[in-house]
Amino acid sequence: MMRNLGRGIAAAVLWAAFTSMAGAETLAATLEQWGLLGSWAVDCDVLPDREKGALLTYEIRKDGRVMYRRNFGDAKDENEVVSATVNGEGLLNVMVFFPSLRQTREFGLLLLKDGSLRAIYNRNERGEYTIKNGKYVASGAPTPVQQRCD
Repeated sequence: MMRNLGRGIAAAVLWAAFTSMAGAETLAATLEQWGLLGSWAVDCDVLPDREKGALLTYEIRKDGRVMYRRNFGDAKDENEVVSATVNGEGLLNVMVFFPSLRQTREFGLLLLKDGSLRAIYNRNERGEYTIKNGKYVASGAPTPVQQRCD
């Protein structure tokens, strides 16, 4: 009985490791197939700046994790992408864990026909939006189009 229990535990650990790796591969594959990997900015010729626009980079690490790096010029951070799905309209729904904010945020990105990118929504875990329907909630201004920088 103990031998079978030991095999069951070993199989469960192996299965958990496999599904974790498969999930990471699926996440990376989703972002790669959708076209998100690389660096994005409103204007790639302008140095990153909090007011003029950040440089946002999505990359796959050697360990398989997908990271989201933000460069605001005066501040930088690196955060892990924990999930990504594409809906029927082609909207990429991304969840990123931000340790500095102690929260996970979800945002929706739309890849335009010319290859540029636009944020459609951004919300926290409580469903509070900073961007909704392609507009900043605070100002009502539309989100800017971002270009691939690499």
